[in-house]
Amino acid sequence: MKLAILSRNSQLYSTRRLREAAEQRGHEVRIVDYLRCVIDITSHRPAIHYGGSRLDAVDAVVPRIGATHTFYGTAVVRQFEMMGVYPTNDSQAISRSRDKLRALQLLAAEGVGLPVTSFAHSTKDIDGLVSLVGGAPVVVKLLEGTQGMGVVLAETKKAAESVIGAFRQLNANILVQEFIKEAGGSDIRAFVVGNRVVAAMERTAAPGDFRSNVHRGGEARRIRLTPEERAAAKRAAKILGLNVAGVDLMRSNHGPVVLEVNSSPGLEGIETTTGVDVAAKVIEYIEANAGVRATNRARKKA
Repeated sequence: MKLAILSRNSQLYSTRRLREAAEQRGHEVRIVDYLRCVIDITSHRPAIHYGGSRLDAVDAVVPRIGATHTFYGTAVVRQFEMMGVYPTNDSQAISRSRDKLRALQLLAAEGVGLPVTSFAHSTKDIDGLVSLVGGAPVVVKLLEGTQGMGVVLAETKKAAESVIGAFRQLNANILVQEFIKEAGGSDIRAFVVGNRVVAAMERTAAPGDFRSNVHRGGEARRIRLTPEERAAAKRAAKILGLNVAGVDLMRSNHGPVVLEVNSSPGLEGIETTTGVDVAAKVIEYIEANAGVRATNRARKKA
């Protein structure tokens, strides 16, 4: 098959690994900087132009859309969909997962375990925000934050009021969540491909921090998920419509709770920690789901 990986940098670990895995299995791969794609919106003839020529004969795309470019990135994925190209994650699913508030609302509506969360617009409602999640300490999150940035632990009510007030003065949208003390500064990243958890790791925060992101100095180790945790991860990805997802979970006294679902999960941490060839799992999924379409297209041309 002919695959396109939508990525801004061909040297990123995840992009390189996906390309290597696809080429090892005999596929033709092209790295496409989605911000350089020109979308041709024409009735009955949707097209994408890249590098001065029309981007044709693509069987599947693997979106690696950065959080800061979600709007244009999903527009490019949507255009590929209109051209009949198979995406590992479709544009609507990516948009759902990137809107943290919407994602939590969708998961909550289906009964998925979540940290108690509150959201408000006015700074006059800070007391209500904090009390709804059980009082301090609380975790304050920017809706647009990634990799642990824009996440603050407010250990007292006064600290929470200061942090929330400061964010709101900057017109930033925030979530306030309960602090799950029993997790001990650890969370779980479950990598879902299709309807399977193909790898999982536990991440522990660096000393003096409560954020477990490896990018921020946290440590990771391979773990075996409980059946309940495995089911929660698969269900969260399915509810948001994601075929490939990184589901972040935390172990609480009342069972696993989903923190976030990532539509472009990085491969370096999970592959290095677990030893699982996650990139190959993604390519195998594409073969199983886009392969029939590619075969039918080739027969029509024959």
